[in-house]
Amino acid sequence: MRRIGAARRHDVMMMEAGPSFAELFATLPVAVIVVDPEFRITYANAECETLLNLSERLMRGQTLGSVLDAPRAPDNRDDRLFAAFDTEIDLRRGGRIRLDYIEAAVTDWPGWRTITLHHVAGSRRLGHSSDRASAARAAIGAAAMLAHEIKNPLSGIRGAAQLLAGPRTDNQLTTLITTEVDRIAALIDRMQDFTDTRPLNIEPSNIYPLLDHARRVALAGFGRDVTIEERFDPSLPPVLVDPDALLQVVLNLLKNGCEALTAVTNPRILLSTAYRHGMAVSPSPGRPRRPLPIEVCVIDNGPGAPEEIADHLFDPFISGKPEGQGLGLSLVDKLVRDMGGIVQYAREGSPLSTVFRILLPRGSA
Repeated sequence: MRRIGAARRHDVMMMEAGPSFAELFATLPVAVIVVDPEFRITYANAECETLLNLSERLMRGQTLGSVLDAPRAPDNRDDRLFAAFDTEIDLRRGGRIRLDYIEAAVTDWPGWRTITLHHVAGSRRLGHSSDRASAARAAIGAAAMLAHEIKNPLSGIRGAAQLLAGPRTDNQLTTLITTEVDRIAALIDRMQDFTDTRPLNIEPSNIYPLLDHARRVALAGFGRDVTIEERFDPSLPPVLVDPDALLQVVLNLLKNGCEALTAVTNPRILLSTAYRHGMAVSPSPGRPRRPLPIEVCVIDNGPGAPEEIADHLFDPFISGKPEGQGLGLSLVDKLVRDMGGIVQYAREGSPLSTVFRILLPRGSA
């Protein structure tokens, strides 16, 4: 009984004292580095380890310049604060990330500084989300009109070609006509998938059967020559999604990844999940931010999208493939937004990999 009483008193004292600096620093949702007057790293939190893909143990004692190529401050800078927003920084171990770099002096500790690294690849995509949604709405209207206006005459052309076919006709030409009409009709069908504005059936769902089904479908068909690995967080709560829509999203991203790996030796895709504390987004300007802690990533070791279209990858009719129509990723973006989430594209890691990251709301409190 005395031991139980002592344990309770200890718990009460701990609660009254509050969390320690080390506990607070470790759980900050922003990447932070602390450097001494010689710009040697003394502390780095867990978020920084994740962002730079490097452990604090390896960073400690190294100069900041041996870990990343920090932006240079102007000669007339304020010694207390320096910031560089939306800048690309090279990592010494390979790779490049876009971030906001903020360096601030530590009060009463001359020469000591804290450096915060805000990864803006997602934020930049979010900044464009309203433009992307507007572009999608315009494309949906145009696609719906084209689908209606084109499909009717197509059926007439196909019927006429079939009537022309016969023993006295060059059937190669009529076959060519019907084949091309069928190809255009298939494209119109894809456009109509994109123009579907019916509300989704969103409900709390276990994400793992959906991901397992998508992986098995891929391995049985378009991904049979690709190694598809899984790295899942087993404690993930239910996710608020339309199961059919999410399955379509993951299949589209897996197919996109497999197509990007056709010229790659040892093609690999990693399907991963994680719970991201503190991740939130505003669905539209002026609306409150909504937590999106559920992360699903489709990561491949391919070359990634051409640099000139990377910022517009989810826009309708933008494609890096010679034969692509630019509707697959637009449909992914539309379905994810309809489920209240966001999808991002990035080149991350060492060696660089292509990452499609889906962030979704959880299905229960």
